[in-house]
Amino acid sequence: MKRIFSPDSCMMQEGLTFIRIIIGLLMVYHGWEVFDKAKMVEYAKWERFNSYAAPAVMVYIGKGAELISGVLLAFGLFTRIAAVILIITMLYICFKVGNGRFWYEDQHPFLFALLGLIYFFAGGGKYSIDNILFKKK
Repeated sequence: MKRIFSPDSCMMQEGLTFIRIIIGLLMVYHGWEVFDKAKMVEYAKWERFNSYAAPAVMVYIGKGAELISGVLLAFGLFTRIAAVILIITMLYICFKVGNGRFWYEDQHPFLFALLGLIYFFAGGGKYSIDNILFKKK
């Protein structure tokens, strides 16, 4: 009981790793639509993308960014770069594709952007490929 009310962290590395992997897998799930041509054509028809010269390209870039950031986050590889890709993509979805109402309607992409900020500042952590490749010896 004492540990619950303690200001000290509790299994922080393990917890951050678990959350990073789940976020990565969710992004992979959303980004996997890049391989569904019918879905991508449907997205490209959205009114939000009509102002672009190549709306399909924008949709593929967005879904590709979700897929790439998800894979990188799940493995903890280039975590900070993956976090930046996630943040930019989700803020674009929230404010450009959505209505920018992050307190209600467009809450999910905004929350993913905030989670991306955590991994930008925290990095991949102890249980990541980043730790294996870039660990100071």
